[in-house]
Amino acid sequence: MRFGPGLVAIGLACGSACGPRPDPPAHPEKDVGVIREEHTPDKLVARGRAFQQLGDLVRAEEYFAAALKAGGDAKEVLPLLMRVCIEATRYEAAIEYAEPYLARNPGDYRLRLLVASLYAAINQPARARAHYERVLEEHPDEAIAHWAFAVLLRDQVGDRATADVHFREYLRLRPDGPHAEEARASLLKPVVAETVAPAASAGAVGPVKIERKRP
Repeated sequence: MRFGPGLVAIGLACGSACGPRPDPPAHPEKDVGVIREEHTPDKLVARGRAFQQLGDLVRAEEYFAAALKAGGDAKEVLPLLMRVCIEATRYEAAIEYAEPYLARNPGDYRLRLLVASLYAAINQPARARAHYERVLEEHPDEAIAHWAFAVLLRDQVGDRATADVHFREYLRLRPDGPHAEEARASLLKPVVAETVAPAASAGAVGPVKIERKRP
């Protein structure tokens, strides 16, 4: 499952899974009861997309969740479901939908990175840290994971020394990346430009932009 740059611009850009959307239903208010009658995942997804297009994120979530429960392909449905949850700032709900999938598919590090960012957004740094550390253990060259983890350590954990390590690793991997200026400004000691290695990965995952909830 791939979550492209921009979650609510994450956007959560869900990649090709979001696909073209069908025309909205003529009478959306009559369609809520249909969710109990139409058990075909593709029909439920189509209705969820229609409600999403209308801006009714609550009903869109209901249909996407029903499609997932009815046996819909999680690789298609889960990004749609998480997108509407995140757009509605229902971060806890998005986590609840994602965690069971992660338990069955622990290698989906992009989703794990997104879940880590969601935990950070709801002020649960310990859980966010666990997910970031697992991503970096399995994918040490994932630059955006180093940056996001460093921000968590700096802003929520108060561990500036370890944050410094991950800011420097981000700069080694992406010296001209979109977060390079912030990373350099956050270093405990200035980094010498000549010592920064060339960018290692042109295909790094884009940033997960989630507005952090206030306690």
